[in-house]
Amino acid sequence: DSPSTPSDHRMLELSLSWLGLGLVAASPWPLLLLVGASWLLARVPPTEQGLRKSIQLAANYPRGYKIWYGPITPKIVFCHPDMIRSITNASGTHAELVVTKWECLVTEGHTHLDIFEHISLMTLDSLQKCVFSFDSNCQEKPSEYIAAILELSALVSKRNQQLFLHMDFLYYLTSDGRRFRRACRLVHDFTDAVIQERRRTLPKENIDDFLKTKAKTKTLDFIDVLLLTKDEDGKGLSDEDIRAEADTFMFEGHDTTASGLSWVLYNLAKHPEYQERCRQEVQELLRDREPKEIEWDDLTQLPFLTMCIKESLRLHPPVTYISRRCTQDIMLPDGRVMPKGVICLISIFATHHNPSVWPDPEVYDPFRFDPENIKGRSPLAFIPFSAGSR
Repeated sequence: DSPSTPSDHRMLELSLSWLGLGLVAASPWPLLLLVGASWLLARVPPTEQGLRKSIQLAANYPRGYKIWYGPITPKIVFCHPDMIRSITNASGTHAELVVTKWECLVTEGHTHLDIFEHISLMTLDSLQKCVFSFDSNCQEKPSEYIAAILELSALVSKRNQQLFLHMDFLYYLTSDGRRFRRACRLVHDFTDAVIQERRRTLPKENIDDFLKTKAKTKTLDFIDVLLLTKDEDGKGLSDEDIRAEADTFMFEGHDTTASGLSWVLYNLAKHPEYQERCRQEVQELLRDREPKEIEWDDLTQLPFLTMCIKESLRLHPPVTYISRRCTQDIMLPDGRVMPKGVICLISIFATHHNPSVWPDPEVYDPFRFDPENIKGRSPLAFIPFSAGSR
């Protein structure tokens, strides 16, 4: 740390052992520079190439890496409205199942449970349906594929804490490395089989009609969108590209989603007055309907629940930091310089706990996100899912 290096000391102390000295931006104005300028690369993980390869679960680098982090895949892949709507329906079904499990546990006399374990299985159940249109039923019976995803998550987390194992040739000599490769093969084989079957049934013509039918029946999934994606030159993604995207989506998506949902439930349980208000809001929405009938468009009718979710994401962000690399020297408003080539580690946690933006930052207060209280606040003060171009 030096006068020319703006740093967030709280997060730097936590990350110094593994990441080395670097920049950590914690206030909205550096974030505005970092996420809104053309001279910053899309996203860069601040770890060495070997660990990046492991975390991303794709053996086809650098092509797969460019797809995930670069501009080659259009935004439609990640935010197609019809896919989002199908996710809403699938998630509702799987959420009902976990509630039924909890009701059974209460009936049996249980007073405690590991909520994260249950939410993780629910999330994986939903993701596999949304990515592959596959019913894993992993909340009710063991799934070899889901077990492999969970094993990979645990192995990557463990490896990240052992610096000498960041080198592939050492890691693959260990028992954990061999387990990692076996689990990767299982996950890749499953995804490859789905892709091959889906390519076989994909129509060569009338793609628009195909999409309309899928959207109408709410069966459009992530694999469908990837198979139909074209780059600027009209070239589609290879099977290896699609596998890298789908596997990363499953691997990276379940843990953060489960963590976020678990913290929401925890905070509502700690504040029964907010929980009751959320319950009344949902019951009002469902007056003459079943829970599984909730649609994507209905979510706008749950403003207080949305406020509670946002405050939980502020207090306990599932992703604690993001990184950007400067492609030129950046002069900050106070005269200090971020030099070209530096990877800037942006602390989401510290940004969300900045007392100059969030008074009493450790207090759970959903009214921070009341529309009246949002006025005048920088949009970059709340970035649970990052910001700017990816």
